[in-house]
Amino acid sequence: MSDHAGSPHEEHARGGPRLLQRLRSKLAQGVTHLTTGSGPKLDYASPPGDPGLFGPEAICWKVHADFTSMMVGGISALMLQALHPLALAGVWDHSSFRTDILGRLRRTATFISGTTYGSRSDALALIERVKQIHLGVTGTAPDGRPYRANDPALLTWVHVAEVSSFLAAHLRYVNPSLPLAAQDQYYAETARIARMLGAVQVPSSKVEIDAYFSSMQSELEAGPRTHEVVRILMNAPPPSAAMRPAGRLMLNAGVDLLPDWAQRMLGFERFAGARRLLVRPGVHAIAPLMRWALVNGVSKRARRRAAARSS
Repeated sequence: MSDHAGSPHEEHARGGPRLLQRLRSKLAQGVTHLTTGSGPKLDYASPPGDPGLFGPEAICWKVHADFTSMMVGGISALMLQALHPLALAGVWDHSSFRTDILGRLRRTATFISGTTYGSRSDALALIERVKQIHLGVTGTAPDGRPYRANDPALLTWVHVAEVSSFLAAHLRYVNPSLPLAAQDQYYAETARIARMLGAVQVPSSKVEIDAYFSSMQSELEAGPRTHEVVRILMNAPPPSAAMRPAGRLMLNAGVDLLPDWAQRMLGFERFAGARRLLVRPGVHAIAPLMRWALVNGVSKRARRRAAARSS
């Protein structure tokens, strides 16, 4: 036997870390498939010393750091956005959601990650890219009303649906005791991105967000198109067979995260109690595994970049 060969026990001991590393890599690949692959590739590690648009002390850096809550929030936001007939018309006419609903989630994830954690130049480029795309998203809704994606009011609706869902997921699955002042700061920070995209009268506190939703409900409806988007989303294929259980859990957690009035509009109120009892413990159970897998996630790379000294 060679001097470099180990005992079976030693080989087994070395195999343990290797097996864990393979498992971590496999999980990370599955997660990455859900959050990348659409839009520009961003380098979150450079340039050194660049804090981006917000910097690591921002509340949005904390809220947007957890993959599980952000995925749940993104799913919920997509369903919430579909309740606005004009916002939905733009998606219906100009999006590939019928064949690539996960691609829409990935594009949202890229934009949120890039504007939160990317370098200043990358974040500004992302915002400009989206503004250019919006210029071509125009048309007429089924009720005859014209729409355009760069309509300031529609931009505000899409923004509020997103950030309110992200924060709701963070409060439910990461930090339920986040102070109200920090929640207000989160809304104030993220309103900056909405205004840079062209939104106006953007709610910038929890009180303003609540009032905004109350004022908007008369404009919302759950018609056949809305239900079709929700059906496609709820039947979205997982990136792999191994991710199917987690995917189903995330989708139902997104439904559970919706405001009660939105669940009623979408017809989800019937099993709301049972769904709540099943999905909330389930998400709490898998979230640590996801965090363990993403040992080098975007927020970690961005923090290292911001802390590095520029040469």
